[in-house]
Amino acid sequence: MTDLKLERQLVLQNLMRERQAAMQIASTREFLKYFGTFFGLSAVVLTAGAMKKKNPAFLMPIVPLGFVFAYNCDMGYGTLLQRVKGEAENILDTQSTLLELPKGPVTFEDLEKIRSQAKFFREK
Repeated sequence: MTDLKLERQLVLQNLMRERQAAMQIASTREFLKYFGTFFGLSAVVLTAGAMKKKNPAFLMPIVPLGFVFAYNCDMGYGTLLQRVKGEAENILDTQSTLLELPKGPVTFEDLEKIRSQAKFFREK
């Protein structure tokens, strides 16, 4: 009976993780629509300003905006998530010491100590 409950919990957690990831990707794609429009209009206006004033310094904002645009394109439609997943798997496999919590994992005794302190302060 407990194995079935555990399996259901794992399936539910995985389903929730997948939905959250889908929401993240969808949010990035929606942001990209607005930012892409802003980037395109900015590029046209800044290029026109640079040509009219004969000053190439007007084109400088296009560089950082281009990096933000490229990052979001990669996040929403490219392979960024696969590369991040691969790097995360590499960290888990080869650098697991980076994942250790300060003072070690939380124990039942730690939780009881915190709970008793909270109860002490509530009683006052």
